[in-house]
Amino acid sequence: MTLSLAWPVMAADIPADMTRDMSMPGLQGDYSMNRDASGTSWQPDATPIDGVMIMNGEWMTMLHGYAVQVYDHQGGPRGADKNFSESMFMAMASRPLGDGTFGVRAMASLDPAMGKTGYPLLLQTGETADGVEHLVDRQHPHDLFMELAAIYSHPLTDDSSGFLYVGYPGEPALGPPAFMHRASGMDIPEAPITHHWLDSTHVTFGVITLGYVRYDWKIEASAFNGREPDQFRWNFDQARLDSFSARLTWNPATDWSIQLSRGNLHSPEALDPGLKQTRTTASASYSLPLPEQSNWATTLAWGQDANQPGNRLDGFLLESEFSINDRHTLFIRAESSQNDELLAQGSKFSGQVFNVKKLSAGYIHDWLVSEHVKIGLGGLRSVYDFPAVIDSAYGAHPDSWMLFARLKLY
Repeated sequence: MTLSLAWPVMAADIPADMTRDMSMPGLQGDYSMNRDASGTSWQPDATPIDGVMIMNGEWMTMLHGYAVQVYDHQGGPRGADKNFSESMFMAMASRPLGDGTFGVRAMASLDPAMGKTGYPLLLQTGETADGVEHLVDRQHPHDLFMELAAIYSHPLTDDSSGFLYVGYPGEPALGPPAFMHRASGMDIPEAPITHHWLDSTHVTFGVITLGYVRYDWKIEASAFNGREPDQFRWNFDQARLDSFSARLTWNPATDWSIQLSRGNLHSPEALDPGLKQTRTTASASYSLPLPEQSNWATTLAWGQDANQPGNRLDGFLLESEFSINDRHTLFIRAESSQNDELLAQGSKFSGQVFNVKKLSAGYIHDWLVSEHVKIGLGGLRSVYDFPAVIDSAYGAHPDSWMLFARLKLY
C-alpha cells in the first residue's frame, strides 16, 4: 500500500480551531472523528485531535508525529543507563466513497535504530531481543512500520453502519487504544509495564476486523496474527490469521469511552511456541476539555493474561495527563502487575509470580516553534514496590529517572 503525502493544500488553509475539534465524520460511522484512536479503537468524543489537518478536494488528511531524545537512568543492581531516540510518524487520509467512507493509515517509527535490546525499563518483560533470550527489564523497540491499513465503512440504516478494516501491520480489536495514542499517556516517554497485559497487539502483522456501529455502541471482531513481532524490526513478518478477538465499546457521554474485549492468541511468544494465551481487558477513558486549549485525560484499565500452560496473571493501570495551554503537561502513571518472567530459568524463584508495582510522574514544558510544531523539555521519576524476596535482584529501594527533549507535530 502506498500513501502519498504530497498535498497541495497546506495546513494554514485550515482554521486553527479545526485541529482541536473537527466535525469531520469518523472512519467507522456517523460520529466525529475525534472518537477514532489507534486501529479501530475509540476514545472519548471530547478528546482534542493532536495533528495537522489538510484538505484537498474530497480528501481529508491528518499528519501527526514526534521525535524524542531520552537519557534513561534505571536504578538498582538490574538497572542501566542509555541515551536513545524514539519516534513515530502517522499519516491518515479519508474521503467519501459511494454512500460510505474510505480511509487509509500509515504509521512508521525509527525505533529500530536504538538496537534490538531497546532501552532499559525496570520490571518490563515481553518479546525477544535476539531470537534466543527474553527481554527482561527492557522495553523492545517498535518496528519500522507499525501500521499500514485501510478501512471502509458503509451506512446500514439511518443510525447504524458496518465497517471492514485490513492491516499489514495493523491493530486488532483487543484492548484500549495503544499507549502512544491514548490522550492520558501519549506524552509519557516510557512504555507501561502493563503493555503486555493491555495493548501489546497494537503492531500485528496481519489483521482483518469486521464491526458494527449503532449510535454510541460498537461491536467488532478480528482475525489476526497472534505472534509478537520478531527481533528483526526493519522488515515485515510473516502474515497469518491464527488468533481471534472481539471488543464491545460504549461512549455513554462525550467525555467517556468504555471498552471490554477478549482475545485468544495463538503462540504469541517466539521462544515459547507451544504457549496459548487468552487475554481479557476492560478500560474506561475520560477526557475533559478546558478553556485556553487545556485538557485533562485519564484512563483506568485492567488486563488479564491466562497462559496455557502457565499462570493467570493480572495487570492494572491508572494514568492521567493534565495539559495547560498547550505549553505545560503534567502526567502520572500508577501500575500493578503479576509477573512470572522477572527471574531467569534455573534461579531459585524462576517462574514464581511476583506482584510488582510502579509509580511514574513527570512534567513537560513546550515552546511553540510554529503553528503546528513545538519543542519540549521534560523529565520523569519512577519508584517501585515489590516483594522483599527479590530485593537481592533489584535492590531494596531502586528509583529511576528520564530526561528528554521532544520535537512534536500537532
